Amino acid sequence: MNLSNKIALVTGGSRGLGRNIALALAGRGADIVLTYRERKSDGEAVAAEIEALGRKAVLLQLDVADTGGFARFADDLRAALAATWQRESFDFLLNNAGIDSSAPFAQMTEENFDRLYNVHFKGVYFLTQRLLPLIADGGRIVCTSSGLARFAIPGYSAYGAMKGAIEVLARYLAKELGSRRIGVNVIAPGAIETDFTAGHLAHEGVREMLSAQTALGRVGVPDDIGGVVAFLCSEEGRWVNAQRLEASGGMFL
Repeated sequence: MNLSNKIALVTGGSRGLGRNIALALAGRGADIVLTYRERKSDGEAVAAEIEALGRKAVLLQLDVADTGGFARFADDLRAALAATWQRESFDFLLNNAGIDSSAPFAQMTEENFDRLYNVHFKGVYFLTQRLLPLIADGGRIVCTSSGLARFAIPGYSAYGAMKGAIEVLARYLAKELGSRRIGVNVIAPGAIETDFTAGHLAHEGVREMLSAQTALGRVGVPDDIGGVVAFLCSEEGRWVNAQRLEASGGMFL
């Protein structure tokens, strides 16, 4: 897979799955725009890794829960594209940024529900809308969903429902953006060992239970995901569109 001369924007690219996705794309030749919310130093470290691979990296601040900041972010991105690449567009939008806030249905608060909604659905919806003029025709959009949109684990009713909404949205985007040859797909990881899931995996017996319920017999790692996203962005993946691709090692079959 050769992604040379392509530019990818990875939201939440400063850590976890986003970091791995950014490095996987850079390793195949793409230049990267990373976003971070608060921990700039994490983003700077990833940018340095990307540059060590011989690719260009730009780091921009973005809170995907704050739709009021999207116009400013689009302006910042437009300026970065012009200054760094002498371009007016980028090729791949990776809607990856996320937060975790689990609770049983009966205990889910409206505040926590809104936090999840603003990041995992509203933010994705309106950030993608805002950036559409900057996405090159023939480009790709890949949204991060979750295995929890297919199987149910108590405590994730809000998170799983919002990821399900993202999967429906991706099909609509694929239909509406087809005239611009923009492909839209969803990657749905299962249990992946990152700082996002560290607290849950640390509970006694959780790792063993998830490994036992996964056909390949282990919990996933970020390296299991980045290459799948790179494929969806590649020329080899050009005919995959409006699909949900679960990369979970075969969880809860």
